[in-house]
Amino acid sequence: MRIIGGTARGRSLVAPDGRDTRPTRDMVREALFDILTGRVEGALVLDAFAGSGALALEAVSRGAAAAVMAERSTKAIAVIRRNIASVGMAERTRLIALDWERAARTLRSEGARFDLIMLDPPYAWPDTRGLLAAAATLAVPGAWITLEHGRGDPPDPPDGLTLVKSRSYGDTTLSFYEVPETLGS
Repeated sequence: MRIIGGTARGRSLVAPDGRDTRPTRDMVREALFDILTGRVEGALVLDAFAGSGALALEAVSRGAAAAVMAERSTKAIAVIRRNIASVGMAERTRLIALDWERAARTLRSEGARFDLIMLDPPYAWPDTRGLLAAAATLAVPGAWITLEHGRGDPPDPPDGLTLVKSRSYGDTTLSFYEVPETLGS
């Protein structure tokens, strides 16, 4: 696994051992960032269910102002710290070592708001619609929320979000939702 583009292009990343995390494959990550062209530069990014941190680190490499990663697995947290150090991005990243719900509460209490939110929950996540709604509470108006999920139809968006596009790559589907200018303002 490696950084695909930007200032850290070609730098190697490691993934957590075991089957607890499912790192986004390089091909899927490249497709994701091709679709996000023009939305990353200068953005504040949230990478929920960060795993290896690859999505956040890719965003920072491509010009995001800063990225926050939320992850609960102790194995993954150690790997994320190692990856942050190996690509030299400690000053523009933050790791929150909490599960999604507690990380979201912490960020809301701090008043954090993001231009781009990337969600890569386990494919069997029980309430994807609720996950999208919770993410929208952390988004600035006009933000995009990306959801990586198992191949198939994208989850219906909760009220207020608009499905912009959905693309499948093997057994992975990327769905892109937009937060309207009136939501969260």
